[in-house]
Amino acid sequence: MTMRNQPTARQVRLGTELRRLREAAGKSAREVAGLLSSSSTHMSQIEAGSSGINEERLRRLAAHCACADGELIDALVGMAADRTRGWWEEYRGVLPTPFLDLSELDHHAAFRHDVAVIHVPGLLQTEDYARALFSYMAPELPRSEVDARVSHRMKRRVVIDRPDPIRYEAVIHEAALRIRVGDRAVARAQLERILEHSASEHVTVRVIPFDVDGFAGGGSAMGHLGGPVPRLDTVVRDAPHGTGFIDSEAQLAHFRTLFRRVEESSLNPGRSRDFIRKLAEEL
Repeated sequence: MTMRNQPTARQVRLGTELRRLREAAGKSAREVAGLLSSSSTHMSQIEAGSSGINEERLRRLAAHCACADGELIDALVGMAADRTRGWWEEYRGVLPTPFLDLSELDHHAAFRHDVAVIHVPGLLQTEDYARALFSYMAPELPRSEVDARVSHRMKRRVVIDRPDPIRYEAVIHEAALRIRVGDRAVARAQLERILEHSASEHVTVRVIPFDVDGFAGGGSAMGHLGGPVPRLDTVVRDAPHGTGFIDSEAQLAHFRTLFRRVEESSLNPGRSRDFIRKLAEEL
């Protein structure tokens, strides 16, 4: 197969999972390559995501590694066979690669859970809110890149607006709802947008008020995207140095627990809508 110069995060994840299968079986890359009538170099390229693998070889690899998890193998085959070139490809070479990787992960996700403490989650942002965020960055971005980032963020909302939307749940701290990223009109429109989305059956919004007791999760901001099987879930975390994609089983278990604890600190959806509606009326 053709070598990839820049494999996507999803392609890298496939390679990572194949390496985990091999390592769990206690086999070396050279050993598995021999079983597949390939080379250790090619096996390393597959595990790095820079080369693809067809269904027949993938199923042989799983058999040689004694993997009996049929659902996982089928999910990996689906990832290997996927040739989707989604709307995000128009931004390749225009925006940093993590923007495109995130869009691809959203597209394939079974669900998405967001925890937001300082800013409204990207899927719920209005255009003016997103523009205010990107315009505030230092060093200042060129107008063309701000426009591209805003356009990309608005298109990401397709996963909750399309006819077959993903299940989406956002837990938002009161701080994120009160901080005026833009002016008063932008803030009001943003709260109204959240209320509009929260009325959808597939969208759940919960609020953590300032005065809730026992909430020590101020650093819990994250996105949790569901894979075709739980082992293929991904957690997304933003940091000053960039976006990180987390996929080890131990870390995924940690963030599932963290999301549950944060959710337990929030108001139920009905009270959350009332809370947001009151904030909007105060503006």
